[in-house]
Amino acid sequence: MTAPTIASARDVVDYLKTQHETIRNLFIETLDAADAGSREESFTRLRTMLAVHETAEEMVVHPRVRRKIDDGDAIADDRLAEEHDSKELLSDIEKLPIDSAEFSKALIHLQAAVLEHAKNEEELEFTALEAELSDDELAKLADAVALAEKIAPTHPHPGVESAAANFVAGPFASVLDRARDALGGVFARK
Repeated sequence: MTAPTIASARDVVDYLKTQHETIRNLFIETLDAADAGSREESFTRLRTMLAVHETAEEMVVHPRVRRKIDDGDAIADDRLAEEHDSKELLSDIEKLPIDSAEFSKALIHLQAAVLEHAKNEEELEFTALEAELSDDELAKLADAVALAEKIAPTHPHPGVESAAANFVAGPFASVLDRARDALGGVFARK
C-alpha cells in the first residue's frame, strides 16, 4: 500500500488530508465489498494505510505540535490517546473472520472512531500548524512524513504511540510486519 505522492500535495496538511480522504473511501469500499475476497483486499489496504499513516503522524506531526503550538502537549496527548484506542480496535478486527457480522460491526465502530480522530486532527492540529509554521516548514514536514511512512509498520501496534517508541520499536515491527505481509497465505485469516 502506498500513500498519495508528495508531488500531489503542497505541504503536510494537504498530504495528510488526502490520506484522510483515502481512508474514508477505504472504509466504504471494505464495508461495501461484494464478497469475502474483495473485502479482504480492501481491508488489507485500509489496515496498512491506517498503520503507516498513524505511525508517521506519531513520529513527525505530533512532536512538532508539542514544540510549536500553544497547548500543543494537550492537543498531541489527546490525538495519541485516540490513536491508541484505534490501534486496539484494529488489532482486534484483524483476528475476526472477514465475512462475519462481528467483523462488520467492529469495522463500523472503528470507522466512527477514525473519522472523529481525523476531524480532530484537521480542526485542532492542522489549522494550528498552518497558522504557526511557514510554507517551507510545512513542505519539509510533508517530506518527513513520507520518509517515516517508508519505515512504518503495516499492522497496528497498540502501546507504540510516542515518537520515541516508534523510533525504537517501529523499525523492528516494520520488518516483522512486512515479512508477514510478504508471506501472506502462511498467516492468512482463519
